[in-house]
Amino acid sequence: MNPLAPIGHALITGASSGIGTAIAREYARRGIPLILTARRKDRLDSLAAELARQVPVEVIAADLADPAAPAALVTEIHRRGLTVRILVNNAGYGVPGRYLVNDWTTHAAFLQVMIGAVSELTWRLLPEIRDSRAGRILNVASVAGLISGADGQTLYAAAKAYMVKLSETLSLENTDHDVHVTARCPGFTYSEFHDVTGSRALMNQLPRWIWLQPDQVARAGIEAVERGQAIVVPGWHYKLVWLLARCLPGSWALGLMRRKSRNFRKIERD
Repeated sequence: MNPLAPIGHALITGASSGIGTAIAREYARRGIPLILTARRKDRLDSLAAELARQVPVEVIAADLADPAAPAALVTEIHRRGLTVRILVNNAGYGVPGRYLVNDWTTHAAFLQVMIGAVSELTWRLLPEIRDSRAGRILNVASVAGLISGADGQTLYAAAKAYMVKLSETLSLENTDHDVHVTARCPGFTYSEFHDVTGSRALMNQLPRWIWLQPDQVARAGIEAVERGQAIVVPGWHYKLVWLLARCLPGSWALGLMRRKSRNFRKIERD
């Protein structure tokens, strides 16, 4: 552990796989003590055993689709006598298909994880993050939140756009408290995401150069939040996509997305 590091833990949601695991490893490498949370405790325990050789690690299993989970998680953190200096809102997933393909219960759980839990955890932990005078909030958004929405990606792009705007506003509001807030907006990244959405076979048809590695995305986000950069888009090709989306008229961008949507996911007819 780095003795010069500010006091406080990094709380990482969705730490059991993919980008969340990569973020945990990167913070451990930097000597930051960790609080890991996700639904799958067995995976968290395995990761904690690996990283405990570098830093203190706490594991708290939680399902953020439960509206009661954010408050219970913060209560348990404080019961253990821990404080949070860094909050990484990483937990998330995708719901495949157009809006009417899935029932409302499915959508409600998705919105709770992607918007409700992010907002509540940030609200509950922001006072102690401010008190650290070196606080950081890293929201794992997506390049999907910066461009026109894709067919079959109804709530995903909207939720990620929310995270981007939330991050920008929190960044402005907390500058005087030395709190840095960043929305990290990666594109396609190797993880379980597309296995969960059932689009792995389709994704495997995309060229290899389009994919980002989780550790690459983790480093880009951590370095950006340390600099106080409100938005970071890892990968030169995704930076180009973002620039193009900002320059094109809205109707052109939407038309382009309409034509390209079928290249990225299976579209069900409603």
